[in-house]
Amino acid sequence: MMSATYRYLNLGFIALVLLTFAPNAHAESPKEQLQDTIDSVIKVLRTVQSREDIDKNRETLRQILQPRFDYAAMAQQSLGNRWVDLNGKEKEFVAVFTDFLENSYMNTLGSYRGEKVVYDRDRIDGESAEVDTRLVGGEGTPIKIGYKLHLRSGQWMVYDAVIDDVSIVGNYRSQFARVLRTASLKELLQSLRAKVSGH
Repeated sequence: MMSATYRYLNLGFIALVLLTFAPNAHAESPKEQLQDTIDSVIKVLRTVQSREDIDKNRETLRQILQPRFDYAAMAQQSLGNRWVDLNGKEKEFVAVFTDFLENSYMNTLGSYRGEKVVYDRDRIDGESAEVDTRLVGGEGTPIKIGYKLHLRSGQWMVYDAVIDDVSIVGNYRSQFARVLRTASLKELLQSLRAKVSGH
């Protein structure tokens, strides 16, 4: 008959194995994952001296940012109830929206002047989370940036960012809604492509 001591040791070992291999048991928090991405971006930006340097590092920055941003979710939310009108062109819209958003990010990153990101509180509710940050050290008051994330295959992915109380996705949704009052989705896509290409 198994001794009580041996049985408890065996149960303890089983519990340890389950904890070790349980999904997300040791996964980084949304704040930690976000900080890893932002730190990697800042490391690249510290080598940037000109707009040309941003262009040279565009692919590196894209590879850092893409795994952390859920562009598909952002694209869908930006269209709101007009998403269903794409009728099979969802992937095309996501691709164009991603290029448009990345182009906007690159322009913003080009204005980085050594500011520091301060990480404040984070809140987790199941598979959703929010991380509050501040950009300090630049001219004027600190800029508040709140990231909204959801969990996808073990990764906390950003689906919106609120900058000084203005939602990026909400802002695009308002802009696109104004355009779509007088234009078609095809014309909106053409407009976004033109902005990416600089025309």
